[in-house]
Amino acid sequence: MLGVAGTIVAAIMMIAFELPNLRKNKLTKELWVFSILMLIAVGLGIAQSLDLHIPNPLIGITYIFKPFSDFIYGFLK
Repeated sequence: MLGVAGTIVAAIMMIAFELPNLRKNKLTKELWVFSILMLIAVGLGIAQSLDLHIPNPLIGITYIFKPFSDFIYGFLK
């Protein structure tokens, strides 16, 4: 539970540091990107601190590119 609290406190500190500058300069697109990425990061941080299974993105990339890799390997063999 301490990890969840630490993640939330760190996120609040980052938001408090970045948000006023983004609003002052009227950077709305950057504010949206920052918010979305912060939401993803906090979600993954909380999931990891609770020892939940987080899938590895490399498995999906391997699944997508494996047929292409096999084709190139067979072509060069």
